[in-house]
Amino acid sequence: MNFALTLCISLLLDSIFGDPISFPHPVKLIGNLITFLKSKLFTDTHSFIRGLVLCSITITVTGLSVSFILFITDCNIIIQIYLLYSAIAWRDLKDETMPAVFALMNHDIETSRKFLSRVVGRDTKNLNEHEIVSAIIETIAENSIDGIISVMFFAALGYAFNHSYGMAVFVWVFKAASTLDSMIGYEHYHEFGKASARLDDVLNFIPARLGGLIIILAGILTGHDAKRALRVFIHDRKKHKSPNSAHGESAFAGVLCVRLGGGAFYGGKFESRPYINECAREPEVIDVFRAYELLDVSCSLFAFMLILFSWII
Repeated sequence: MNFALTLCISLLLDSIFGDPISFPHPVKLIGNLITFLKSKLFTDTHSFIRGLVLCSITITVTGLSVSFILFITDCNIIIQIYLLYSAIAWRDLKDETMPAVFALMNHDIETSRKFLSRVVGRDTKNLNEHEIVSAIIETIAENSIDGIISVMFFAALGYAFNHSYGMAVFVWVFKAASTLDSMIGYEHYHEFGKASARLDDVLNFIPARLGGLIIILAGILTGHDAKRALRVFIHDRKKHKSPNSAHGESAFAGVLCVRLGGGAFYGGKFESRPYINECAREPEVIDVFRAYELLDVSCSLFAFMLILFSWII
């Protein structure tokens, strides 16, 4: 199997069509499995062992299912492309955030808040324009790692491990962990979701740090101040309760020279968080389009680097 060809076609399909919606999406199937297992295993928020069992079953079933599909199709290139294409959320990240941006451009802040509530976990009903823009850029920054760079990283790692099976299996084990984290890894589930949250942290550890540096390099290529971006990244990349989330955000904040982060309401409760690049200006709507450009250059650059890597191995 040709890694470069598979990756390029997958990225092209994603840029044209976005997430496949007319065919059963693997993430939805994983989500259905998690929901079923949760209904059987979840008893209270302190059930760490039960949460660990759910996490283990989900990861195992996902890995074996992908392996079985590849086996019965003899690692068909079309199946390989579909499995990678459906894991990448590049265009979808833009499609999900752009409606909130366009509503702001039309001075319709209420509609912008409603669109934003579909893609962020914070309460949006009282956000002002700067806070909406900040939330959008933070979403782009964080998901540039989780939804794109990490996926390509595990595709390359899997390909290096096994040219036939590794790419798709590694990618979908990662996506299963990411789905687990998004569904049961947050604080509502406490101990029950801890195994899922920690697994996602471990798997994103290298991609988050590598992704931050790639974003800064992309900033250099687009004419931004590299020293400033690197300074902000080094200083603020740990300013988040998650060990990984602030790496992408601090890189974007440094390159774009805007302030991100800060406290917000979640489920009616205020959660205090530090600012990232605190002394910079508040972001404006135009900065979202600069963030889209940075996203495109970063992910394209990383894809190019991985293709070179695949030729070496």
